[in-house]
Formats: sequence, structure tokens, C-alpha cells
Amino acid sequence: MAANLVIRVHLLDRFHGMALGAPEWPPSPARLFQALVAAVGEGRRIGKRYERAFEWLERLPPPRIAVPPSTLGGAVSLWVPNNDLDSVHGDPARVGEIRVPKLVRPRILQVDAPLLYIWDLDDGARDSDEAHAIVDATEGLYQFGRGIDPAWAKAEVLDEQGMQDELGRYPGALYEPGGSRDVRKLLCPAMGSYRSLRLRFDASRFESVVEGRSRKQIFLNPPKPRFRFVAYGRGVELRLFRLVDLEDSSRSRPVALRRVHDLVIQIRDAAVARLRTQFPEEEKEIERILVGRKPDGSNDGPIEDRVRLIPLPSIGHVHADHAIRRIAVQIPGGSRIAREDVAWAFEGLAPFDPDTGEVASFVLVREDDRSMLDRYTRPSTLFRSVTPLALPRFAERRRIEPSRIREEAKSAQDRLEEQDRAVAAVRTALRHAGVVVPVDWIRVQREPFGRHGERAERFAEGSRFSKHQLWHAEIRFAAPVMGPLVLGDGRFLGLGIMRPVSERDGLWGFAMDPLPREEDARLVVQAFRRAVMARVGARREGQEKLDAYFSGHEETGEPAKRSHLAYQWDPRHNRLLVIAPHRVEQREETAEEAERRRELERALRDLVELVAGRAGRFRLRRLTDEELADYDRVAREFVSATPYVANRHGRKTDAHSLLTENVALECRRRGLPAPRVEVLDARGVPGVGLVGRLKLSFDRAVRVPLLLGRTRYLGGGLFLPVRG
Repeated sequence: MAANLVIRVHLLDRFHGMALGAPEWPPSPARLFQALVAAVGEGRRIGKRYERAFEWLERLPPPRIAVPPSTLGGAVSLWVPNNDLDSVHGDPARVGEIRVPKLVRPRILQVDAPLLYIWDLDDGARDSDEAHAIVDATEGLYQFGRGIDPAWAKAEVLDEQGMQDELGRYPGALYEPGGSRDVRKLLCPAMGSYRSLRLRFDASRFESVVEGRSRKQIFLNPPKPRFRFVAYGRGVELRLFRLVDLEDSSRSRPVALRRVHDLVIQIRDAAVARLRTQFPEEEKEIERILVGRKPDGSNDGPIEDRVRLIPLPSIGHVHADHAIRRIAVQIPGGSRIAREDVAWAFEGLAPFDPDTGEVASFVLVREDDRSMLDRYTRPSTLFRSVTPLALPRFAERRRIEPSRIREEAKSAQDRLEEQDRAVAAVRTALRHAGVVVPVDWIRVQREPFGRHGERAERFAEGSRFSKHQLWHAEIRFAAPVMGPLVLGDGRFLGLGIMRPVSERDGLWGFAMDPLPREEDARLVVQAFRRAVMARVGARREGQEKLDAYFSGHEETGEPAKRSHLAYQWDPRHNRLLVIAPHRVEQREETAEEAERRRELERALRDLVELVAGRAGRFRLRRLTDEELADYDRVAREFVSATPYVANRHGRKTDAHSLLTENVALECRRRGLPAPRVEVLDARGVPGVGLVGRLKLSFDRAVRVPLLLGRTRYLGGGLFLPVRG
């Protein structure tokens, strides 16, 4: 069973670090490591048992750190002599002439709680002699840094459940190595840290130098200790609750998506009332962390300390209705009220309407199934809003009086300027949310991205935000970002909830209006290919020729010998598809292909119209993640959705045998299992070759869609699962 080595450091004074100005916070693990070494030192001697323990401790991963809530006190100037006594001829009586101000600022701890340093241990380490030696070493700790920081410490090894119970009762913030919120860099022990401290202690501080007939002593800086910087971020706990029918606990009680603002306020105010009843002396603290306002309505305290309620609209399938059945409570710590007490305020809560006094039709019940929460928390490079972002006033759309719509209609330039202001506001919202990953592009609109979503203005009713401030947004990052991601001025009121979007691993789809005729499908696919290449070329502004990834041709004009983009018409679902080469070949994507895929994504984002010659003009709509779910699966039986064209022509054999051999050879070359082939139709087409409709059966599952044959890159050879 996993275990934890926890060291509790008790500061004897709540005014921490005055002699050091405003030191790092939380205090670094390196500071604790040095304090432990000093605690067991007996002059120049440190026992072998402790030496082995310190070398063991420095090899462990960086610890988690829990610190009590604190504030910075007022700055104070202390007048101290600088290190320049020679300028007054070495006369100590004249030290007042060389005093300089030193600005210091204490950190005031708000509660009497220890600092916790928590190392995760392997199963066999909990009873090791090294762990017991560290526990013994803490008994001798007497200060936690230089100056006025006297301290004492206790350590013990706890199992995982005991550690979680202690953290749940702890009144403060938890910092974890590698966290993404409220990030700061702290020094931590590393391989060789203990030895570097011994060398620093043993090093001579002075050196005698002979200059002519005189001998001088020169001060030497001792070697610096060996530590490493580790990025720490505040750990945030997510508790999940389900909205259960008050009369039938076996049923959920969904709430309409557009009521998200009212729902959050209703639940938040009920939780505030519950906590006030239990902790009447902490009324201001409760208001600070749940409402974020003082009694006069002004903002109160650091925003990173606030508890956030995140409604989770039901997503994950094209038919999901986006109703709210669950709500996540994000508890960051940093408050005098423990995490468990905050979570208790929501568990079993039946909110009431403050105007009518009526109890809501649902009760909050803690839920252990986190599958829906995982849909919002997984990392992704692409996010789309489920509830619109409330942006600042400067990003508002210009309001038009309904009676003057014709006279004051917005021009294309007006709309572009509105969108540019909204995009700039989204970038600001990302900065306010602490997201530092670079952004590739941002798209804003009023329409929802999901089939069952709501237009942005529908969320304004009953809120303090104008409907002209509300925008749906799509954001592409240069690197994956971990959810949950909630943005905008309404991020504590259920607005600005972003969902990570899977890009279906290199597959994009478009719906068409009107639908093309069956005989024009090939013309439409060819026009679609030309349009995509033209958009990619336009973004390059002629600086670089299109490579084989997009065109399917080498620089000499010959067909590409490597795989490239495939353009398909899916007649079963009536949609245009662009399929990345690694998806065509059913293999891993290369780094170069990933860069080209991101370039393609930027070119496709505003594609809304296709002109296909005599086939006509078509409106295009980018398919959502849910609508592309048909291709996010595997199957064993496939059937031709578009005709299969044989790669090679054989002699002295019939068409059925040739098609069977052709398909088997191509599957073997691609590393796919050997299929059982049933030829449904076969015919020769002048200028094309041997064409057939096939049914393929594999012994193991193969990823959808399957593309085979000579025309698989341009409208042919598309195989889809057999309908079942």
C-alpha cells in the first residue's frame, strides 16, 4: 500500500520571514533540507545513518507542500550597516555613517497550522531505516531559515488514506510539483545536494596571500549548494455532485442549459447559508471564497482562492441534449475553512429560491463516476465553448434597434471589427485564467458549436451581462492544455465553460447544402481538393510551394511515393471528408505530418462555401466532434461505400479472383490482417480499370474508416462498417 512521509513544520511566530524581506512562498523544500542537516549536525560531525538518509531523501521526487493561509504585512525599513567599514577607516564608532535602509515585509500566517512537506514513498520504503532516520532528524529542528524564524517539527509515515484525511481537514493551500495554476519555481533537493552542503560547510572562508613583504587575508565565497528549480502549482480538488430528483432518488433532475447562470447562483447562495450557520464567526471568509465580494459589493481577496462551481452539460454524443445533470465544485484551498468543510456545504444540499422560499426540485448527491467530468478535464489543443464567454464591454456587439434593422444594418467590415475586438478580449480572458500556452488562433460566433447548444444571447436572461457581451469561442493552442478550462467575466457564474475537442486524430468532415447528385460526387471531391490546396497556398502567400502532403504530387509532377491527404465523399452520411495520411495508412503520425496537420486545420477553419463547376455551388458546415463520432470506432466487417479500383491488372484470371488477390496484397502491405473477401459486384470501366464493390471480414478489429485501392486518395475505395 502506498505511503507518505510527512514533515510538519511549526513556526513559533506567525510573522514569518521578516529578516529575509518577502521570501518565496511556500518555503522551498531546499530550505527544509538545509534545516534538517543543521538539526543533526554536531560541529563538523554528522552520523553515517543521517548521511544515508539525506542521500536517500534527495533522490525522491519533489514533495507536495501545504501552507496555511497568509497575507503580506506592511513594508518596514530597517537601517543596517553595509559591509564597508574600511570607508570610515575601520572605526566601529562611526558605523552610523554607513548604515543603509533594508526594506523588509513579513508574511503573516492567519491560522495556527503547520507547514506540511509530503513525499510519496514506494511500498517498501515506509519501513526503511532511511525514512525512520528522517523522522528522528526532525526532532532536532530548531529554526526554519536565518533570522527570526524559530521552529520545531514532527514527522511520520502515513498511509494514503490517512494523508488524504489530513489534507481534507487542513486549512490552507496545497502546492504540487508540475501544477498548472498559480505557478512558481522552488528549489528542491537533487542528487548531490547533501554533499554540496558538506563542501560548503568545510570550505575555508579566507586565504592568505603574500604581496611583496606583506601578507594579506582575502575573503573567499564558499561553493554554492546544489539544488534544482521545480515548477510548483496550486493543487485544485474537484468534487463531483449529481442533481437528483428530490422525490425519486433513482432519477437525475436535468436543468436546461440556458438556466446555467441561475442554477449556479441558487446552489452557491444555499451553500453560503449552510456554512454561515455552521461557522458564524467566519462569515467574511465564507463570502470571500464563495462569493468573492465584501458587504459593500467590492471584490475581496485573491481570485485564485475562490471556490468555483462548474456545471457540466451532458456531452460526448451527437444526441446528447446538453442539459445539466452534474456540477463540479473546484476547491483550491488557501482559506481558513478546510476543504472537507467546503465540500460538506454542497453534499445533500437542496437549494431554495430566495424570492419565493420554495425548495428546488433536486438535491446534490456526491457522485463517484467521473466519466462525464473526464470529458472536460482531459488535455487537448482545441477547445470550444459550451456556455458562452462573458467578455468586457469593449467587446460588445453593436446593438441595432429592431425597428431600424434595415437602416442600420452592419457591413462586413463592422462585423469583422466586432469579431477582432472579441478575439482580443478572449486572449485577455486566457491571461486572467492563468493560461500561458501560446494560442494558434481564436474564432468567435454567436451560434453554438454543438447540435443541442444554445445561441449566446439566450444565456443573458436573468444575468448581469448584456447579451451583446456574450460570445461562443473556439480556441486552438500550440500545445495541449489541461481542463477544466473556464473563461471570461462570468467564469464563476457558469459561463465560459470550454470543452476539449478531439480532432478525431486527423479526420475533418463537412456537411453540404444542397446535397450533390450521385453522378456529381467525383466532381465535388475534386473541387474540394482544389479548394483546400488553394486555401493552404493562400496562407503561405506564395513563399513556399505546396508539398506532397497536400497535393499528392512530387515537385517533378509525378504522383507522390509517400502517403498524403485523402479527400472523400461519404454517401452513407452525406458528408465530405479530409483524412490525414497517417489515418489513411493506419499508423503513427510523424512530427513533420503533425506540423502539416496544424497548418491544414488553420486553412479549414473558415471554409463555408464550395464552387464545383457544373455540379453547382454548395454551402459547407464544419461537423462537430459528436457528428464525427461514427469514425471514432473499430469494426471487423466492412463494405464498400464508394467503388474499389484495383491497383494492378492481372492476366489469365477472372475479375473476382483478381479483386480478392488485390485487396489481400494491399492489406498485407499496410500491416492489416488478411481479410476474407466477398465480391458483391465487379466490372471494367474504360479509362479507369477494374472496379468492384466488396465486403471484407477481418479476424481482429480495424479502425474506421478504411481506405483501399488506387483511388483511395480521391473519392474511391472508402469502406465503412457493415450496418448491424
